[in-house]
Amino acid sequence: MKAYADTDFGQLHYVSMGEGPVLLLLHQTPRSHDEFRELQPLLAQGRRVIAMDMLGFGMSAPLPAPQRIEQFAAGAFALLDALGVSSADVLGHHTGAVVALEMAASTPDRVRTLILSSTPWTGPEYRARHATATPVDDVPQADDGSHLTELWRLRQPYYPAGRPDLLDRFIRDALAVDPAEGHRACGRYVMEDRIGLVTAPALLLGSSADPFGIRDLPVLRERLANAEQRIVEHGRVCVMEQSPREVAALVSEWLGVRRVG
Repeated sequence: MKAYADTDFGQLHYVSMGEGPVLLLLHQTPRSHDEFRELQPLLAQGRRVIAMDMLGFGMSAPLPAPQRIEQFAAGAFALLDALGVSSADVLGHHTGAVVALEMAASTPDRVRTLILSSTPWTGPEYRARHATATPVDDVPQADDGSHLTELWRLRQPYYPAGRPDLLDRFIRDALAVDPAEGHRACGRYVMEDRIGLVTAPALLLGSSADPFGIRDLPVLRERLANAEQRIVEHGRVCVMEQSPREVAALVSEWLGVRRVG
């Protein structure tokens, strides 16, 4: 079911599948709920899986720059409030994982468990780099449309060969927003002040062929009090679309153990 929820931020777009305990899916920058098109139905067995367009992305209400992770988290809670959901498991990928972590830090009683996929450690060095470097996906519009080719070119090395369909989906989502602003939001987030507030059990998912998401696993595992780690072999930046069955198996197994416990 695709629908809109009315919130104080404006309308937030989401897709809901299944029945049972809620699992909320949060996408990377500059994507939308479409990132979970293949994964969502695989997870909707005995649970209600909600994939949202985060505030400022996709078909959800816009969010002026400068955007902040805390605003994305507030938007996610606003959607849960509108749907009458008091608590949820939360899965986030890249930017979505940072948002999920902030949700668990700010309101721990509403986040049962976390699945954090390809999560950047946004500590002092990360923020310093992002303060001066051009964010990924920061491509000025060109009158001849060459920015579309440039967006494709920048992302292509991180996508599997022979899957131009996945890059098509990326381009479509990137055109709906400023494709770099979510990355800037990560560069503003002081994670070292927030991660110690997280008490929820956490599953850290790394993708072996995603250079941005796997390098920070050790520091995240060290700083999260109750975390386990799994690796998706050959997974790339687009692992949610590239390897949905592998991701679903790891997530479902881990959530099943948490339910029994």
